[in-house]
Amino acid sequence: MALREILTVPNPVLKQASKPVETVDDELRALMDDMLETMYAAPGIGLAAIQVGVPKRVIVMDLARPEEDKQPRYFVNPEILWRSDDTAPYEEGCLSVPEYYDEVERPARVKLRYLNYQGEQVEEDAEGLFAVCIQHEMDHLDGVLFIDHLSRLKREQAIKKVKKQAKAA
Repeated sequence: MALREILTVPNPVLKQASKPVETVDDELRALMDDMLETMYAAPGIGLAAIQVGVPKRVIVMDLARPEEDKQPRYFVNPEILWRSDDTAPYEEGCLSVPEYYDEVERPARVKLRYLNYQGEQVEEDAEGLFAVCIQHEMDHLDGVLFIDHLSRLKREQAIKKVKKQAKAA
């Protein structure tokens, strides 16, 4: 396993749409393992492959609290089959927009289908933090960042803040 660089705004790669994965093989599992290690080191709770410069429809996630055992999740070619009409606001952050947080309104519940780490198809319902996180990460697969859901002014402020931090580093 290896740590990978997490791309930050305004890197144009983050605006690319990711391509579907043909097969879940050892090479893809190695990518997912690297992504998970990178996410834990950041630290974060979700990471899409495009955030490490790989335009594949792959997400890793772990919503376990710090005091709990790790609960890694893997999502290959995830798709939302259903969204609830009711929405819920949630303060989101993103490893590609470091140190910036803002409230985003998303469907409160979703039903999704994806391939797991073994390549088996799974369907499940998501609500709460899981629903927020999977929708946030799936946006990345289509070249959308959480700041794209905000006003133009807030989006520009977020990008400016990240650029300023990068210069200071």
